[in-house]
Amino acid sequence: MKRSARGDMTDEGLEAKGEARRKRAPNAPPTSQIRYPAGGAKTLAQVQYQRLLDRITTMELLPGAPISEPELAAEAGVSRTPVREAIQRLAREGLVEVVPKSGTFVARIPVSALPEAVLARRALEGMTARAAAKLATRSQVLSLRVILEEHKELAATGDRELFHKSDERFHEQLAGVGQLPGLWRLVQQVKLQLDRFRRLTLPEEGRLKLIIDEHTAVVDAIEAGDSDLAVKAIETHLSGLQLHIETVVAAHPDYFIYDCDPSELLKI
Repeated sequence: MKRSARGDMTDEGLEAKGEARRKRAPNAPPTSQIRYPAGGAKTLAQVQYQRLLDRITTMELLPGAPISEPELAAEAGVSRTPVREAIQRLAREGLVEVVPKSGTFVARIPVSALPEAVLARRALEGMTARAAAKLATRSQVLSLRVILEEHKELAATGDRELFHKSDERFHEQLAGVGQLPGLWRLVQQVKLQLDRFRRLTLPEEGRLKLIIDEHTAVVDAIEAGDSDLAVKAIETHLSGLQLHIETVVAAHPDYFIYDCDPSELLKI
């Protein structure tokens, strides 16, 4: 390797060094591991999307309620651009309605979307329940039972919002036990409209106890290693929502789009 009188590498030396680094067999693997960047922080638009999504799905913002882009931006301390991007994404998902020259509103719930969401969720979670019954360890069964105890405590306090979150943890944990966490992410995508409807069912007399009983039946089947019974239990649990549609729609007529007759919906 050639160097100048001062000890620096000459152009010729640098070229030789570069050639030495490049020379390797044509099919040789890379000399160092490829590094992929870790997940970066959420963008402002993603943060605003999640905040607005939470307010809509928790029914803090009721169907039909107006949405003010300037007010949301001022409240969050951001420019209107990320808020606008969040609203556009929610509009594509059917949770926000932008009406030209009228304004932006929380979209009402299409009645026809509910049975389709129930059907999709049943199919996906039937697979996670079957897998969980085959793969669950004793400690994983105990983790599910811990969530059941949490259900009971929250039902006793009457905190329906925390109960709903505990319900979500149960279904997410079920997918984890079945080693199918990706299916839970799919479920979250198909149940956006259903989540709002589900919250309207929680105040019904005996509803929380029924959910606990149905979740318990799922865990019992998983602990027994009975995959067919686990599928049947989760399908019974999820299909129960279908039976509430006509009653809930009648009780909250302003929250729904009557694109079909609730009394004629197929009981799937």
